[in-house]
Amino acid sequence: MKTEDALSWIAEVFEEPPGQIAADTARKKIPGWDSLGTLTLIAALDERFDIHLSEKDMEGMQQVKDILEILRRNGALEDA
Repeated sequence: MKTEDALSWIAEVFEEPPGQIAADTARKKIPGWDSLGTLTLIAALDERFDIHLSEKDMEGMQQVKDILEILRRNGALEDA
């Protein structure tokens, strides 16, 4: 998956319009990224990519780029 596709997928997970989310978007700027949104993200990462997050990963997600890095580390995101 390319970064642009990953950003679209993340926007979909948080029910945001496509193009509204960038790598440097902070968690607090995404209304859907609350506790329920985090659970939805965890489930989506598991279902689509078979990625299981550690507690450290979950606590470290403060910007969209943190999600992109998790995807990259797990081989789901191509390097630019």
